[in-house]
Amino acid sequence: MFRTLFDRDTWQEIFGSIQKNKIRTLITVIGVLWGIFIYVTLSGASKGINNGFERQFEEVAINSLFVWAQSTSIPYDGFRTGRSMQLKLDNQGYLMQRVPQLQYVAPRIARGVFGGNGSSVKRAGKSGVYAIYGDFPILVKIASKDIFDGGRFINQADIDNQRKVCVIGERTQTELFEKDEDPVGNYIQIDDMYFQVIGVHKFSGGGGFENDSDIFIPFTTFKKLYNTGDNVDWFALAAYDSADVVAVEKDIKAALRVKHRVHPDDERAFGSFNLGEIFNKVKGFSNGMYILSLVVGIATILAGVIGIGNILLISVRERTKELGIRRALGATPREVRMQIIIESVFLTLIAGIVGIILGAFVLAFLGYMFNDPQFPFVNPTVPIKFILGALGLMVGLGTLIGLIPAQRAVSIKPIDALREE
Repeated sequence: MFRTLFDRDTWQEIFGSIQKNKIRTLITVIGVLWGIFIYVTLSGASKGINNGFERQFEEVAINSLFVWAQSTSIPYDGFRTGRSMQLKLDNQGYLMQRVPQLQYVAPRIARGVFGGNGSSVKRAGKSGVYAIYGDFPILVKIASKDIFDGGRFINQADIDNQRKVCVIGERTQTELFEKDEDPVGNYIQIDDMYFQVIGVHKFSGGGGFENDSDIFIPFTTFKKLYNTGDNVDWFALAAYDSADVVAVEKDIKAALRVKHRVHPDDERAFGSFNLGEIFNKVKGFSNGMYILSLVVGIATILAGVIGIGNILLISVRERTKELGIRRALGATPREVRMQIIIESVFLTLIAGIVGIILGAFVLAFLGYMFNDPQFPFVNPTVPIKFILGALGLMVGLGTLIGLIPAQRAVSIKPIDALREE
């Protein structure tokens, strides 16, 4: 085998055969090239989408959701339709008890969110209106906060002591502080009340409703400052990774309906936004794209390889006399067979390598074009083991397909070949 592979005459005959059928060979090779190209680009693009959404969700628990109160749509237990609901702080423990699949529940309250009026914030002659959030430390278990070095998020001591401390956004820092001034340890006025800055959070685009100008203060301080009592605007929740987040969402709403005496069939009393469900759908979409790329790519590769086999069959027929002379001069059936198989594998391998290179260029271009932190498309690549696997499949198919014209060439009798015109 190796002697045939490295024999100069073998390659001269292979290139001579290709030279005689340039257009036909090129068209057939393009079929194989197109198959591996589709596989690389589609699977790489699906990986890029998957990476992009993982980046969007990297600061929020995968099985997370938000629940808020609305108004009833069905009369129940003596209450009329249209009753406004209000979540309460004690709903946190109730939900943890009634829904065992829940891992974390974070009560949240805010001003200046969803179209409401924000709070006036001043410092050293500079001022602005910003959204203010009242939060518990457990929030970072559900939606982590990227705090710049030297700062921190709200802790339990801040909650217990109702401290007047705050975490500001990086845009708030830019608008209220000088360029080289460290805001941590300094004070700002929130609705004429002094708060000490304990950290600056970096906005990354995921994890909830916030943006880069929001300010976070302890929940207990918020309710004292704005006299909100135990009211909660919404809950941020996270289920265990093994839980069915859609079922958890239904259980949460069912529990709240019982707690607030709402009709069991009233779907409007409590609203929700299920990030976990969306994440699972995106993962399913990217996995579907990968399977599609695999099926389409393999089917196209197979069609191209079959085309190569057909060309070699035609080539063997056209070279009948030449092969007869080789047999008459002492070429063994094994040497003839190996020449045809090597030609098949060579064409398949060249087409595959070119297709992979073109696919890599397209993925690099897509990665450059969509290099936006807000766009869910990051690092569209295909693992090396998948590339090598595809090449191995192509070589295997090329070998199998090459056996057909190779057997045809071996079956030619030298005396019959020499008689053929």
